[in-house]
Amino acid sequence: MALSLISSATEYDWQSQLRDLIRSPKALIDTLELDPALLPAAEAASTLFPLRVTRAFVSRMRKNDPNDPLLKQVLPLGQELHSPEGYSNDPLKEQDYTRSRALIHKYHNRVLILGATSCAINCRYCFRREFDYADNRLSASDWQAALDYIEAHPAINEVIFSGGDPLLQNDAQWQKWIDALEQKPQLTRLRIHTRLPVVLPARVTDTLVTRLRASRLNAVVVVHCNHAQEIDAEVERALMRLRSNGVTVLNQAVLLRGVNDTLVAQVALSERLFEAGALPYYLHLLDRVNGAAHFDVPDAEAIALHNAMRGHLSGYLLPRLVREQAGDTGKTPVF
Repeated sequence: MALSLISSATEYDWQSQLRDLIRSPKALIDTLELDPALLPAAEAASTLFPLRVTRAFVSRMRKNDPNDPLLKQVLPLGQELHSPEGYSNDPLKEQDYTRSRALIHKYHNRVLILGATSCAINCRYCFRREFDYADNRLSASDWQAALDYIEAHPAINEVIFSGGDPLLQNDAQWQKWIDALEQKPQLTRLRIHTRLPVVLPARVTDTLVTRLRASRLNAVVVVHCNHAQEIDAEVERALMRLRSNGVTVLNQAVLLRGVNDTLVAQVALSERLFEAGALPYYLHLLDRVNGAAHFDVPDAEAIALHNAMRGHLSGYLLPRLVREQAGDTGKTPVF
């Protein structure tokens, strides 16, 4: 049975919830009544990449179950201390495409802006777990430089906000960003990559969705959900609120060993996402960042799983199996 930490994610606002994160392995292990023997390795791994997780997300985990699929995404493990050959701190070579502080231009018609320097939860497989956010913090002058860069490259018609999690910025900041982007006539789309509607659903405020609905830019929110268990009633309300206000809601998942690498898990995820108002978009193979090798699913196994999914899901519920490779001009399909 899932743990009840809070009776409703709406009982206190999203910023209060953000200040109330679980940040220590001991607190997480104690809360979930896990074996204390997990603690030494968890504390050692958390010195490399800190533990951060919302109580809303933890409330969906099962007590006394070290194999809970949500827990495995956030609990530091001893395997993170060792990385085999082929893993690195910057597997996508993003520094090669950084054009100004916090702005990455990798794909022809779109730029990515790092709108925040942290997340509400630290996923242990994150490809930016070693990213130097301190050197890529978006200041007012950096924002102006990004706007100038967009204007100087008329082929750019879409701006993607990523991070960290860009929805950690408050509604007033989003108002300023959207106002400025709407002044660039070449832009047609605004895309937000975020985990918050899933791990902190209270973040989807009336003010945010009203501004997105009013924008002349077509708004796309790409959430990150890896397992059907992540979607409870609060998450569904958040996703439906976005959708009912004209926002296109897509999901990108990562294929993770021991979390969602079965046909049952993948079919349940796609079906539950659609029920909640999000369309499955991408199923990513693991980015080979240091500390995440234990999550890797070999290509042949991933392809066999995806082929099996094809026989159990309607075409519009089948996410594209892809890998992101440094230097490619888009996501690389895996067949």
